[in-house]
Amino acid sequence: MSRQAPWDRSKGRPEPIRALNRIPEAECHEPLVDLRGLSPRLKVLRPQVIPYLRKTVAEMAAEAADSLPDGYSLAVIEAWRPIERQQRIYDWLLRCAREAFPHRDHAALRRTVCRYVAPTDQKAPPGHSTGAAIDVNLLGPDGEPVDVCSPYPHFRAASTYTLGLSPEAQRNRDLLVSTMLGVGFSNCRDEWWHYSYGDAGWAVRMNRPVCFYGLIRLQPELYEEQERLWLEAAKDRGNPFLS
Repeated sequence: MSRQAPWDRSKGRPEPIRALNRIPEAECHEPLVDLRGLSPRLKVLRPQVIPYLRKTVAEMAAEAADSLPDGYSLAVIEAWRPIERQQRIYDWLLRCAREAFPHRDHAALRRTVCRYVAPTDQKAPPGHSTGAAIDVNLLGPDGEPVDVCSPYPHFRAASTYTLGLSPEAQRNRDLLVSTMLGVGFSNCRDEWWHYSYGDAGWAVRMNRPVCFYGLIRLQPELYEEQERLWLEAAKDRGNPFLS
């Protein structure tokens, strides 16, 4: 990954792992529900996405989609993840980091990886594995993803409050952020696409004393095809730290 673009550190709130681990969990046992069919303006962007979220979170995503200006839709890039997929993503990115930064020790490599993928070995489970987190983008009137990063490459502009965006990218990013926050989501300031409600990340960002969504599982047969497609697509992934 190229050097990160400058960003406004006065906005958002840091969420170090130690802070996430301090949040007590009071699981509410709300079920996962299928996103598909909740709103015609809520689109599952990739076939390997497992289209499930906690019921309240799914309804919030549909509300966000319906509140967008005419012609725009909300694209779901990622929703619930089984913990096994989360671990595979983490292991893959750690291998990529070792290749890209051979001079760094394990602790430094882990810090690099944890900025982009939550580890599975902590008290606080990854947000995606709780069904509380969703990665999104906007689709414009032409049905294509809008520009939210120019003039930077995608990962260089990962921080939500990146400085120096083009006027068009800034307008689109502002629209996405205001729409998601407007229905009650919180945003991970390190990733403009990542929002959650009810998990430990949400609790830290919103200064709440407890979270109510913990690790949850789904019957494997409900996402067997998505897992097959994910594993197939993973074979062709390049090293994002070297791209």
